[in-house]
Amino acid sequence: MFEPFFTTKPVGKGTGMGMSISHQIVTRKHAGKIICNPDVEQGAEFIIQIPLQQTASAN
Repeated sequence: MFEPFFTTKPVGKGTGMGMSISHQIVTRKHAGKIICNPDVEQGAEFIIQIPLQQTASAN
C-alpha cells in the first residue's frame, strides 16, 4: 500500500503516489510511523505517530 504507483482506482483515475509520499514524509522527515487498520465494511483507519522531539537522524 505504501509502494509508489499502488492504486485500486481504474487506469487514469489516480497516480498511486499519495500514500507513498505520505509514508516518506512521516517516516523519513519526522521519524514517525503510519499504521493502517483496514476494515472491509467501513474502509480504513490510518494512525500517524510523530515523536514530540526530533532526533538528529530524522533531519
